[in-house]
This record gives sequence, structure tokens and C-alpha cells, in this order.
Amino acid sequence: MPSLTIVNRHYPPNPGITGESAWDLARYLIEQHGIDVVVVHIERTYDGGGAIRQPVGETHGVKTVYAGKNGLLKLIAGLLDGFLLIRQALKVRRGPLLIMTSPPMLPFWASLLLRRTPYWLWSMDLFPEGFAAEGKVSPTNPLYRWVIRQTYRNAPRQLIALGPRQAEHVRQQYGKAIPTTILPCGVLMHQERDPVCPPWRDPTDGLIYLGYAGNVGQAHSAEFLESVIRHLDPTRFRLILALYGTKAAAVLRASEGKAGIIRLANIPRSQLHYLDVQLVSLLPEWTHIAVPSKALSAVGSGSPVLFCGSPDSDSYVLLQQAVQLIDARQPIDTAVAAYLASLTPAQVTAGRQVAEQVAAGLQQQVRTACAELAALVSEEAHQS
Repeated sequence: MPSLTIVNRHYPPNPGITGESAWDLARYLIEQHGIDVVVVHIERTYDGGGAIRQPVGETHGVKTVYAGKNGLLKLIAGLLDGFLLIRQALKVRRGPLLIMTSPPMLPFWASLLLRRTPYWLWSMDLFPEGFAAEGKVSPTNPLYRWVIRQTYRNAPRQLIALGPRQAEHVRQQYGKAIPTTILPCGVLMHQERDPVCPPWRDPTDGLIYLGYAGNVGQAHSAEFLESVIRHLDPTRFRLILALYGTKAAAVLRASEGKAGIIRLANIPRSQLHYLDVQLVSLLPEWTHIAVPSKALSAVGSGSPVLFCGSPDSDSYVLLQQAVQLIDARQPIDTAVAAYLASLTPAQVTAGRQVAEQVAAGLQQQVRTACAELAALVSEEAHQS
């Protein structure tokens, strides 16, 4: 039987988006192609906002050495978790090894430990580059440079990337041509839409509902959200904030006492379509290192996006018909104020229609990518 082994930190019932993406692929391969899927993951929780799904495939959980919130201990645990995941995967693997990029040093361990074992790489957020982007280490640090060299020494046989710009970046890092499949993260083939309007939205008030649902971490712009808060007209808008991450507290403090703002613990993905415009950001220094899944989840739910980032980001390249860009390389406050002043309900309706069209194209792109991966798994089985 054709088989595939997926290795990632997260997997359902954990609600992290990378685990949901692995689940989506696993379900497709099992149900549509009869492929045997093995998943190796870390047994821990994650502050994600996704749906709680029941795992599919054969799962093997690995206990983490630390599941707390201390930053340094989390960093050390992430390094060790990557080693433990690769070691367990080598014990239980069937078919190709599909290595994802969480925990952050997983590709480093794959490059070191899989020199005699061909593997595939599914690039989500890229590390160790992410550590330099967030300022935890200097790009000229000798240890960092050594880790980068080791990470990109042993190239995967197949690359699965989130977008064409990220794929190009990763291939340049390895310094060679690698067969590539583009599989955007956040375009879920099984994304449900709740037919019951949630209590945070009043369908009769005639207001435009803006929303930011998810992580406000090191890769994201708190300045962008604070600018939206400053320029929000409560007679025209409601702003829904469901935030977590390192910058969430500062943004929530900026929203205190402001009219027109609703703060929630989270918004299930099944309710995202009740947001008229969804807010997404990515700092320019994180371009290609991260491709926010929330941009694709937003468009997949039928909402247009206000994106604060670089025009070279895959979040814009893949979605630009449904995205209004705030160029983060330029002063953003004036651009945010102008966007909010000019946005009308008619533009929201038109934006939703375009988002639905873009979403349909993305769904087809994901189906094509998954079918391509299924064919590669079957080809590997026939050759072995």
C-alpha cells in the first residue's frame, strides 16, 4: 500500500493551523487515494483558534521535555523536540518522510539526521531565519551562520511551499533546483460556515465589521492594529479583536475605552465569514520566512483582506484581487486612515464577491497540489 509519514509539532485534536493542514492532507490522501498515512507529532497544547478535529491516520505522539510558557525553556524544548520527532519518525516511518517546519529547528535536524534517508520538506514558517528576523540573534552571529549552513546542506527530494515567492527563497537557500509543489496554508478543503449569526454581530445595525482573529506575534505589526484602532469611526464600524501572542497585550491596552471595539477570546473559523473585512499583517523583514495562514483563511471564508506588509509577500501575490495593500515599508498611519475613510458597504459587498471567486481558485489549487502529492506517494511505492 502507498504510504506517507508526516512529521510536525501539531496535529489534531490540537487546533494549530499547521496541524490542521497536515490533517487536511492526510484525510484527502486516505479518503481519495487509499494512502496509508502515519503522523508523528508532539503531545502538547497550542493557543490556536481552529476547530477541534478528530485525528485521522496512524498517530505517534512524542512527549515534549517542556510545555510551559518560559521563553528560554520553550526555545530549548523546541530544539530537543525536533530531534525527538525525527528519531521517532525513523522508527515508525512508512513511505516518504514529509517533514514540516514546526518546531522551529525541525528542518535542521532533518538535514543532519536524514543524510541517508530521502525526505520531503513542507515549508511553513522558516527557522532559524525567524530568530534573526525577530532580533533574537544577529545574522552575523557565528553560531547562527553555522546552523543556517547545516539546515540547508542536505536538500529535500521534494519541496512543498506556501507560495511561489517562498518556494523561490527556499530553493535559493539550498542552492539547487528542487521539484516543488505550491500548497498554500489556510485554504482548508473542509472549512465549515456556521449558518447562525454569532452574538457579537448585529445583522441589523448596518455597520461594517472589521476583524483580526489570531496571533499578534513577532512577525506581525502591532502598529497596524493600533492605527486601525485610532482611526476607527464607531458610527460606521465595529472592530472585532480575538488576539493572542507576544504583542496582543499591547494592542488590547490600546483598545481599552475605545468605542466600537469588541474583544473576544477567539473566533472559530466557522464564523469568519461574518467579518466583512479581515485584517492581516506581516513585517517586511519576515517576508518569505512566514506566510500568514490567516490571510488565506480569511479569503477562504469569503472575506476580503486589508493586508499590511510587503507587496512581494505571498499573502499579496496569491490573493491580490481580494486584498487591499497597506505597504508596510512606507508610513502606514495615513494609508490606514484613508482606507477607513473611503470604505463603503458597496465596496464590502463587491469585495466579498471577489473573495469568493479567489477562494474557489485557491480550493482548486489545493486540490491539484494534493493530487500531485498523492501521485508522488504512489510513484515512490512502486519504485520501492
